[in-house]
Amino acid sequence: MFLRRIVLILILVLVAGGAYVLFNKSNNGAPAGSTQTTGLSTTQTDSAAQPGPTTPPKPESRSSVPVTNASTPVLSEVAGMTPPQTNVKAWFLIDATSGQILGNQEPDLKVAPASLTKLMTASLVFSALDQNRIRPEQEVTVSEKAWRTGGSRMFIQVNTQVTVDDLIKGMIVQSGNDATIQLAETVAGSEDVFVNQMNQEATLFGMSNTHFTDPTGLPAPDHYTTVRDLSVLAQHVIKDHAKYYHYFSQPEFTYNKIRQQNRNGLLSRNIGVDGLKTGHTEDAGYCLIAAAERDDRRLISIVVGAATVRQREQMSQSLLDWGYQNFTARQVATEGAPLVSPRVWEGTIKQVKLGSADGVSVTVPRGMEDKVQTITQINGKLVAPLAKGQTVGNVQFVLNGKVLKQEQLTVLEDVPQAGFFGRMWDKVLSSFNS
Repeated sequence: MFLRRIVLILILVLVAGGAYVLFNKSNNGAPAGSTQTTGLSTTQTDSAAQPGPTTPPKPESRSSVPVTNASTPVLSEVAGMTPPQTNVKAWFLIDATSGQILGNQEPDLKVAPASLTKLMTASLVFSALDQNRIRPEQEVTVSEKAWRTGGSRMFIQVNTQVTVDDLIKGMIVQSGNDATIQLAETVAGSEDVFVNQMNQEATLFGMSNTHFTDPTGLPAPDHYTTVRDLSVLAQHVIKDHAKYYHYFSQPEFTYNKIRQQNRNGLLSRNIGVDGLKTGHTEDAGYCLIAAAERDDRRLISIVVGAATVRQREQMSQSLLDWGYQNFTARQVATEGAPLVSPRVWEGTIKQVKLGSADGVSVTVPRGMEDKVQTITQINGKLVAPLAKGQTVGNVQFVLNGKVLKQEQLTVLEDVPQAGFFGRMWDKVLSSFNS
């Protein structure tokens, strides 16, 4: 009798499963889904979506850092805080550890970047080094075009031999336009080809309001960027080319018996600044991208259009001090650790770990850490197979009803499909949970 009951139950499962499959084929638009919320405090809601695995959208860029826009939350505005007062064209302050904007002024105003342009040149040079297209010890012959380039100079001499390593120091430490042109010619064969590569790289980085006409930053009508775009570029240089970052903190460099100091005066103030680049032209004013690290937190300030060297340094230091004093970073999840483990259907396991492959760090105003809510939303009922790295929703960090930060919610482990009977059983169960 017992065996008969087991067989009867299996038959009922198969019949119900088959009916469910047929029903689904004729009702493709039937909604299903669930959304979860987890984090510093937890909630749960529901949303409609089609079951089954989703294909991650094709990325519009290859940026390895967050690309912000006008709708990205600014923490000082969310918290009702007043940043330092400035008298510059534009500025931007970002926590590079979490990718969050602490404050800004005219973030999307198109400005002349002057020698801040050299960060893009440096990025391409570093990539060429990584790809073994050039070598630090490689000697190149100085071209007449590089030698004749005006503005700040390394003082290389035409038809002499100079190493790539010295040229990089000349470009970054001395801000030499001659060294910059020589590097561009060495990497790409000509300045024009190199400029095309600069603009292609800007597009791939998501720098949508930037256009370069030369590698140096010498004035030109169509040579422009924004402080927002410069924040993206600075983060790329730091993250993608960490092994070359030491060039930016070198205090001085001597070439051809001419000693020149790094123009970034904040390097010697013992305030955690270890980069990044200065710039100045009559049109751009005095500019500075200052990168600092204190207590394992990296902040980057961008100041454009100051009236003097002293003003750009004072403004940059004020922004960095304000950022460190008024905000703190919290690691919500380490690399590979789940933020939530919801039910998964028709898989070899019943729960799947969801989170961020790189971990999640959130910057919050000091004193408001316990008021932040973490809300995770899943785009529909999770049905196997699921692939590691697959995007299935998002997670929001909310303060006072306003979003501080949003991240993609991804699958942290592969979930294969269950066998036939397991899938049929889950189909029956899920029909009562839809």
